[in-house]
Amino acid sequence: IQKRESLTYQRQDFWVTTSNKQLNFVQHIVSMLKPDGSAAVVVPDNVLFEGGAGETVRKNLLMKTDLHTILRLPTGIFYAQGVKANIIFFDNKPASKNPWTKEVWIYDLRTNQHFTLKTQQMKFEHLEKFIKCYNPANRFKRKETDRFKKFNYKDITTRDKTNLDIFWMKDESLTDTDNLPDPDLLAIEIVENLEAGLESFKEIIDSLNNRNIN
Repeated sequence: IQKRESLTYQRQDFWVTTSNKQLNFVQHIVSMLKPDGSAAVVVPDNVLFEGGAGETVRKNLLMKTDLHTILRLPTGIFYAQGVKANIIFFDNKPASKNPWTKEVWIYDLRTNQHFTLKTQQMKFEHLEKFIKCYNPANRFKRKETDRFKKFNYKDITTRDKTNLDIFWMKDESLTDTDNLPDPDLLAIEIVENLEAGLESFKEIIDSLNNRNIN
């Protein structure tokens, strides 16, 4: 029997057959959209840079949809620690010989941002600048900022593996020790991670004990 994590999905409406669940999820979303439908999908970083099937999915997204925006999400906002994720925004389009994506706008909400689930949570106010840059009223009148840059179709498709994991801001925490997160915040985050780990371990022990009782 094939292991669940290695299962591949062969569907006529998928661009590529793969066992990668995230890539299959993106393909599934596209297959469900109406011809003029839109989607915003949370994906891990590997969807933006992985070769093979990942490159095939990205090329098809750029060609067959208008992949107009990527939001690089900060770390520390998911229960699973260290998760690096993005939101990709795209509009479905009818079949065409020419690529529908002309340019991709990327907003970096990750570099030099520090959040935790308890003491320093990401709130709506942290998204206000992105919303303003996104300009939902007319996204064809956008302006670049230090965190918001556009990349045209040609530039993206000439990158190795059509890599969409693009970043340009200097990560100050890697080069400037004066700008490291406050030690108290780091200590609190470590404690939160330990507490979460202990809680998960406790649940496992309780589950095992219940099985032994039964």
